[in-house]
Amino acid sequence: MSPAPATREQDLKPPDGGWGWMVVMGAHISIGFSYATPKALSIFFKDIQLDLQAGYSEIAWISSIMLAAMYAGGPVSSALVDRYGSRPIVILGGLMCGGSMVVASFGNSIVYLYLCIGVTAGCGLALNLNASLTIISKYFLARRPLANGLAMAGSPVFLCFLAPFNQYLLDKFGWRGSFLILGAVMLHCCVAGALMRPVGSRNSPPTKAEERPDRGGGGCVGRAKKIVDWSFFKDRAFVIYLVGNILFIFGAYAPIVFLSAYAVSRGVDQYSAAYLLSIMGFVDMFVRPGTGLIANSKWVRPRVQYLFSLAVVFNGACHLLCPLIETYAFLVVYAVFFGVAFGMVFALIFECLMDLMGPRRFPRAVGLVTIIECVPMLLGPPTAGLLVDLFDDYQYLFLLCGAVIASGGIFLFVMNLYNYRRPQNERAGQPQPNDPARIQNALHLDFCAKESAVPESADGAEPAAGGKMPSMSNLHLPVAAEENGGRSPPPNRFAL
Repeated sequence: MSPAPATREQDLKPPDGGWGWMVVMGAHISIGFSYATPKALSIFFKDIQLDLQAGYSEIAWISSIMLAAMYAGGPVSSALVDRYGSRPIVILGGLMCGGSMVVASFGNSIVYLYLCIGVTAGCGLALNLNASLTIISKYFLARRPLANGLAMAGSPVFLCFLAPFNQYLLDKFGWRGSFLILGAVMLHCCVAGALMRPVGSRNSPPTKAEERPDRGGGGCVGRAKKIVDWSFFKDRAFVIYLVGNILFIFGAYAPIVFLSAYAVSRGVDQYSAAYLLSIMGFVDMFVRPGTGLIANSKWVRPRVQYLFSLAVVFNGACHLLCPLIETYAFLVVYAVFFGVAFGMVFALIFECLMDLMGPRRFPRAVGLVTIIECVPMLLGPPTAGLLVDLFDDYQYLFLLCGAVIASGGIFLFVMNLYNYRRPQNERAGQPQPNDPARIQNALHLDFCAKESAVPESADGAEPAAGGKMPSMSNLHLPVAAEENGGRSPPPNRFAL
């Protein structure tokens, strides 16, 4: 496998369309399997629990380990994508997911399922997720919130389909036969990966930077720094985003994992309980692209961080009210509001990180975020399951998750409000990704560049003399100091 032209992909102007929409389709499939599979597997938990004689907290570790492995594999996945490109990495991830589900069908212990489904399939999902997110950031800029919303809609679409499909498979073939069939279904990730053509692979000539061999980043230390870049912790906005996300991720998945079991404990039949996940997914699939359209608007996009924090608070409030529900009709209402809140958060969660870091730093940033978030991802569902084991009641699970998530949303809103309203002299040299003037000016320059169609200079770094418009390859937002040789960007670069 030859190295992907990473440098050329970063320096090309994002096409904001064309084959990019096919890439969004592939990302839709890949992300759909990545997020929907750990949730939809909860349909099998009751039968696996009875077959293997496991407790609620033990069985919850399956989805928890799977999600944690998916997040922990982020830095390695990002490094592989930088080296080889998104297409082969997604194909490899699809092969790992499909094979691990087939092997898991022969398991006779809960630890065996931890290793096959949790670790192996989780690592395959990590390859799928990060590669899909990275290539979207290279294909889109002006339309990026919409592209992210459409790609992230894969999760609810697949959840809406997989929940009743898994229940049907369980009734017909048992959980072992179902895992065999799901292994074959998950090989569709390989098809999704085939759609992820590198940016400009057919219509752009090779560049000098592309012809230079990759020397491995200066040995083992250089490669390690490339995988995990701890310098992000010097960015106040990144730290605020990370803390809020840790609180959200801790409580995000336990309500989904135990929703069907909670409904059964309220006297609902198994099929109706499984359809609650489908209802949530059905609502979610429309909310994500809709949120992407709203976030792409002129008024909202500069304030996308605040919209994200409000969505997190809304998500937590839904769980806090859930213990008051007694009937199936109100469970359906809860599933609808849960789908709205969950869809809003996940339509924006990676868009906000792209907004903060810019497309060049995003692959390493998302790798660092996911490896840190694997800890709350790992502990959240088992902690909730332990509460069910101790109190034999699901209400404490929803109260815990709702309180933690709402706290994270309030933290994000208050800290973002403080951070972006600090005096200008305190923010000197710090990129302001959600500054309305900065975003609007960059998009205006992009429009003018397309209209004038003025060629760039030979090195693609600066416009030729004569006042010609710069290309969007130089308008990556935000402009980090790291991308300018370790110096702060010139104050008059965009005259904002």
